[in-house]
Amino acid sequence: MAAPRPSAAALTPSLTEVGQPREAGEQGGDWPAESRLLALLTGLWSAMGLLVLSSASWWTAGQELGDPWYYIKRQLIWLAIGWLVLLLAVRLPLRLWFRLAPMIVLLGLGLLVVTLLAGTTVNGAQRWIAMGPVRLQPSELIKPFLVLQAASLFSSWNRRSNDQRLGWLLVFGGLVWLVLKQPNLSTASLMGMLLWLIALGSGLAWYWLLLAAALGSAVFSFSLWLNPYQLVRVLSFLDPFATAEGNGYQLVQSLLAIGSGGWTGSGFTLSMQKLQYLPFQTTDFVFAVYAEEFGFIGGVLLLLFLLLYAFLGLRVSLATRSHKAALLAIGATTLLIGQSILNIGVATGTIPTTGLPLPLVSYGGNSLVACLFSAGLLIRVDLEREVSASGRLPPLRKRRHRCAAGARTR
Repeated sequence: MAAPRPSAAALTPSLTEVGQPREAGEQGGDWPAESRLLALLTGLWSAMGLLVLSSASWWTAGQELGDPWYYIKRQLIWLAIGWLVLLLAVRLPLRLWFRLAPMIVLLGLGLLVVTLLAGTTVNGAQRWIAMGPVRLQPSELIKPFLVLQAASLFSSWNRRSNDQRLGWLLVFGGLVWLVLKQPNLSTASLMGMLLWLIALGSGLAWYWLLLAAALGSAVFSFSLWLNPYQLVRVLSFLDPFATAEGNGYQLVQSLLAIGSGGWTGSGFTLSMQKLQYLPFQTTDFVFAVYAEEFGFIGGVLLLLFLLLYAFLGLRVSLATRSHKAALLAIGATTLLIGQSILNIGVATGTIPTTGLPLPLVSYGGNSLVACLFSAGLLIRVDLEREVSASGRLPPLRKRRHRCAAGARTR
């Protein structure tokens, strides 16, 4: 006699099961699709960045330092540290990171003061603290924790006292001012953009947003007035070829590199502009090397990659039920994708020349660790939908359909 077929009710999950966190180890209790795809894309981004940096750096490193692999060997060490930090961000609950954020932001404020008093100056900017062979850049490392604390503040803005609001706004303003003093106009502008977008996402009243925008514009203008070289740099991007031997030199060489790539590029490692022509080809203008070697098609593919990453970050933000976690996802996505767009905008002459690195591509351990930590926080936001009450993470495996289990019960 044939075994009875399972009923439709047995194959259909109840309403209480839909959208509810499942215990780790249960069928279907695996990583959400967005988490797996974000982890995969972050890995691809890291690998691509390492390849692009190897091409951009080998000639300069060999000529100036006697070791073509100088930058890559150090970037590999920081990449390993960054992925350990990413895994730590994924494994620990968000409530712990939110609890640590205020202390680390205040610590970062103190480190920025130390940087101004006893920091190391490179290319006219005092942004680093030397600790033996390692140089820390507090303005880079503090970015993810600035996002965490801003998400915490603005998600509970209406429940905060006026003293708490004013206190943290003064702290945020102090951070931006200290970064401006280094001077580092680009990072200060990025910090302001992060704070403003998180406040916008929180639903803050429009008059607060307009006031913040006006204040930010005033600070930006005041910085240009205090530092005439910044104003010259901002204006030079309007017609860089007019000052091709002076302030427009960097942008002119970048545009020549991008234009030389044509549709398909010159080929991997075959950039000519990186050979003593293009300045800062391992940091601020690494995209110009990429565009020369992979061409217009490669540039479009990179932009589509960033668009996909931003789309996933937006999906994570919309899917979470926690307002605080949603704002964290917005901030982490903005930090990674917004900074990428700003870097590409500088290299293509779309916006004034600034000193922002291209996330996960430009040489520099501080930026690499901060960006990978931000990616880990974004993945963790999505995973919190699947974390059990005990705090255990669901295993990373392919989803199995519940109906398969029902079909086996005969």
